[in-house]
Amino acid sequence: MATAAVIGSGPNGLTAAIMLSSAGYHTTVFERNSGIGGACATAETTLPGYRQDLGSSVYPLGRASPFFSSLPIDIPWIRPDVSCAHPLDDGTAVLLEHSIDATLEHLDTCDRENYRSIIEPLASNFAHLVEEILQPLQHLPHHPLLMARFGTHAILSAERFVQSHFQGKRARALFAGVSTHAVLPFDSFASAAVGIIFLAAGHVSGWPILRGGAQSLSDALAGYLKTLGGTILCNHEVREIPTANLVLADVSPRQLIAIAGEGLPSSFQRRLNRFRYGPAAFKIDFALSSPIPWRASECSRAATVHVGGSFEEIAEAEKTLSLNRPFVLVGQPSLFDPSRAPEGRHTAWAYCHVPNGSTVDYTDAIESQISRFAPGFRDCILARAISGPADLQNWNPNLIGGDILSGRMDFRQLLLRPTRSLYRTPKPGLYLCGASTPPGGGVHGMCGYHAAHQAITDDLNAYPIDKDTFKVLP
Repeated sequence: MATAAVIGSGPNGLTAAIMLSSAGYHTTVFERNSGIGGACATAETTLPGYRQDLGSSVYPLGRASPFFSSLPIDIPWIRPDVSCAHPLDDGTAVLLEHSIDATLEHLDTCDRENYRSIIEPLASNFAHLVEEILQPLQHLPHHPLLMARFGTHAILSAERFVQSHFQGKRARALFAGVSTHAVLPFDSFASAAVGIIFLAAGHVSGWPILRGGAQSLSDALAGYLKTLGGTILCNHEVREIPTANLVLADVSPRQLIAIAGEGLPSSFQRRLNRFRYGPAAFKIDFALSSPIPWRASECSRAATVHVGGSFEEIAEAEKTLSLNRPFVLVGQPSLFDPSRAPEGRHTAWAYCHVPNGSTVDYTDAIESQISRFAPGFRDCILARAISGPADLQNWNPNLIGGDILSGRMDFRQLLLRPTRSLYRTPKPGLYLCGASTPPGGGVHGMCGYHAAHQAITDDLNAYPIDKDTFKVLP
């Protein structure tokens, strides 16, 4: 039997391993930590009984992932009442409701027609849109009219998009909040794309969380892999390329250089070293005595809350990454999943974007921003666990300098990610399959899927596999 090795047990690594095992390869996954999941893991970081997501926590594209939805397994998604909330200084909040009509009620009248005309066609064809965007950009679209409609708006900067389409402060603030997930300044080319996609996702699959925490997804993928004969070895840090017919590395370009060493040509190493990493995250996990006391009580209908005020304020925060009123993303999963905390208690997390590798303590700035919209928040805190950029990288080396997207997500680095070769390397049988490859950061498994697809296709001459199903031939 042909063999395959996967380095790293994050969602992309596990996805690649499932693909390889399904195709008949004897597959082993190597994980440096004591538990699986990479940045999709859960643990008690504050107090006993308070389960915190260590990395990813909300999944706008997770439930819509073509790969995840194709698997014959139960992934315990929870869909909160609304996708996200955005409190404002006037004591109200803008909500991204599941219904477009309900969302329009939160917007100024002048913006409702534009919002519907842009988002409704994308939401109505969301499965096709996801199929297109969750693969390398260098492909002929299967749905050209849909992609033309999307691309007309997506190529704009978030700043230009808002100037062109929204006049009222409420729609502008809502779009600012969802656009920050690209971790790009709002004047960057195509920085509107993520905001548009996430708005459409909010009306289709919602922004779900996982019952029991992010670990539930990793455990479900690992469980399925084992039914296919795959093996996972934890506490096994890979320091050189394993011996196997195919090796797929769910690691960053910088890590691949350290592991592969002289096995990679110096010219390719230079190209990998030119790969740029983006801003970092500064994250706090909270154990709380009660729910966050939002002034706008409707914020409690969402597991995700965007804290930052107006579009202009958020644009400045994402541009400067300063301590002065950062934009803060807040998660409050225990409102919808009682298993996250002891009875009557709650968990929450919050993070802001900071310069890559920053050593500045943003704790007070984050808590002050939350308190601005939730007076008395600090009185609810029983304990906190703080993770700066260095802590995040020490826990997961893929997060270079605290970059949670494994590489800057600008247009150039989405087109050539991490090099023109995408998943391939010059070393035969060695491939990259992590978030530093297309389609980029986020928990959807599609980096691992496409990398494994490429590897299996390249290996067809050496191993008898059906070209359509990628199953081993008798």
